[in-house]
Amino acid sequence: MSKRKTLTVLIADGSRAMVERLTDILERVRGLKLIGYAVTAQETTHSIQELRPDVVILDLQVTNGRGINVLRAIKSSSPDIRIIILSNFPYPQYRKKCLEAGADFFLDKSLDFSKMPEILRDLMANSLG
Repeated sequence: MSKRKTLTVLIADGSRAMVERLTDILERVRGLKLIGYAVTAQETTHSIQELRPDVVILDLQVTNGRGINVLRAIKSSSPDIRIIILSNFPYPQYRKKCLEAGADFFLDKSLDFSKMPEILRDLMANSLG
């Protein structure tokens, strides 16, 4: 029987309330490990290089930067990292731009947040090959 891999997650969001909500969710999904937080665009890219997470939950309005630019930087340097975009601005043009730039998911913070546990479980199941 093979040992299950732990899926590592980095949260990049400047909202303390959102980070707390996400942390609560991550703690309830067996097999996930939260390995860090980032608030700014610069912290996010640095943390990804240092920690090498499997999944990044990225706020589209990351502090001191634009989430789309962070997304592009992640995908160009680490294309295997799964990206879940969270946004308070779920406009179709933003969704399209993010998905085209390599985001795996684009979620509206107010409407789609409840989908997060299922998405994380699916990512974990698919990463266990």
